Amino acid sequence: MTLDQTVDAWLRSCVRNKKISRNTVAVGIVILDRIRHETPLRKSDIISKGGEISGSRAGLSTVLVKYGIPARYLKETTTRQAHQDGQRLLEKLQYGQQLAKLAPKVRDAQLVIQIAKLADRAHAWLARKHIKIACDRQWAPSAWITAILAEAKGKSGGKVEQHLVGAKLEQRHPHIPIPNYPGHAADVQTGRVGDYAVGLTRYHVTATPSLSVVEKCAENMSAGLHPVLTVPRDKVEKARHLAEELGIEKRLSIVAIEDFIGENIIEMSHDSEQDFLSILKAIIEKYNLRLEQVETDLSLKIEIQ
Repeated sequence: MTLDQTVDAWLRSCVRNKKISRNTVAVGIVILDRIRHETPLRKSDIISKGGEISGSRAGLSTVLVKYGIPARYLKETTTRQAHQDGQRLLEKLQYGQQLAKLAPKVRDAQLVIQIAKLADRAHAWLARKHIKIACDRQWAPSAWITAILAEAKGKSGGKVEQHLVGAKLEQRHPHIPIPNYPGHAADVQTGRVGDYAVGLTRYHVTATPSLSVVEKCAENMSAGLHPVLTVPRDKVEKARHLAEELGIEKRLSIVAIEDFIGENIIEMSHDSEQDFLSILKAIIEKYNLRLEQVETDLSLKIEIQ
């Protein structure tokens, strides 16, 4: 099997939900780049004791930039599956053993071609279009938010929901620092007791409510804080059932994100004497800025048309 066939077969094996994750693409580039400079590899040199591919975290952006891929494509590989994919690629390549017999220039040329193949996938990902929403002025503000969430469904991973709520709070409370975290940063990693804090209120944002986030809300209550769980409207009932399981349904505020933001747009419009759409645009401007500060997937930026 040629190198081209080997990499193609590996890519086909990495397809999940009809796509290949950028984490896997990045790991593949790291491995092929490493083999360019050291052939064959020893397993201990490329795979850590924890099973991670060396160079796929610290130094990843340097490798990506070398092949014309902006560092914002991925700061570091964050999924265990990507490292497992990388191990399978190394096994298919026999850690470079099958390439060691080739003349150095031939081997390098073949590896560069395969890296370019992966780089093309990265560029295609970066070229994805933003979320575009046409806001009919006759709609209620909550309907605009519903349209945004519907357009983001399937590619948001909860990031759109989180940053929309953060932007809304920042717009509503300009004198209160509203923290900004990447969408994948768990509470336990940051030591926080919620996504956002305003006084004694702790706002939790999730696109898919789970028992763990409701348990975090219960911990807030024990600490004398009031948690507000914001979820998409079609997940409100599920969140209520989870709250009932813990017996905190009467103490936990559960609010649909669409209503949470929509009603605040109306309130802020009255306070500032601006129309609803102007307030929405101000929130979206903050949303896009917050997204740029902490996320790499800028296709989640929103354009109001």
